[in-house]
Amino acid sequence: MSRLAGKVAIITGAARGMGAVTAQLFIDQGAKVILADILDDAGETLATSLGNNARYVHADVSSELDWQKLISAAETFGPLNIIVNNAAILHAAAIADSDADDYMRVIKINQLGTYLGIRAAIAPMKKAGGGSIINISSIDGLQAKNGLSAYVSSKWAVRGLTKSAAIELGPYNIRVNTVHPGGIFTAMHGAEGQTEPSEQDNEFYVNHALPRVGLPIEVANMSLFLASDESSYSTGAEFLVDGGWQAGLRLSMLPSS
Repeated sequence: MSRLAGKVAIITGAARGMGAVTAQLFIDQGAKVILADILDDAGETLATSLGNNARYVHADVSSELDWQKLISAAETFGPLNIIVNNAAILHAAAIADSDADDYMRVIKINQLGTYLGIRAAIAPMKKAGGGSIINISSIDGLQAKNGLSAYVSSKWAVRGLTKSAAIELGPYNIRVNTVHPGGIFTAMHGAEGQTEPSEQDNEFYVNHALPRVGLPIEVANMSLFLASDESSYSTGAEFLVDGGWQAGLRLSMLPSS
């Protein structure tokens, strides 16, 4: 069964990692997909490999003009039904060792980019009779880490923005939710050039409920559920794909089964 048959989607940060895997899955499930990114070679190559139901569009998600370009491209496929706001960057530095430019560079992509994506989707999704906006936040949108002040701030902001948008857009049958990945085996995790996680990649997660790093397809599967009509009564909510990270840690000094 094609869970997204007839639907049109925009996925940002789609040239590689979770975005690329999500694009592949959505197309496999019957959607037509606009792949948005600034990594042109990777994006064009992926779109070509995915066939006629995929198209790559160069887009900076912090640009309002680029968002209009994405909406126009999507509407060549048909009414817009889905946006996955996946594009994100990370800057690792102590607060004392960073500056306003470092901070705002992350905020512009992760937070402003998501806001602009939501805003751009409103008119076409109203016209389509509804839709699903999926904002990829992070485990760091629910907790925090030292050295990631800008990233953490942006991902918490995405969670709050999502709730406001869900309340505003619900009357138009536009659902807005966040997905919160934990550690996922992508380039941001250091997976560049590797196809499978190593024992070393899994080592950090040894005390988590599921003692391994997550895979991009596991996040893509959650986005698929939220993009489909199966999640028709879910909005303004957080969906974790974190291997139990948020639940807590397994401590060796305490009893365990």
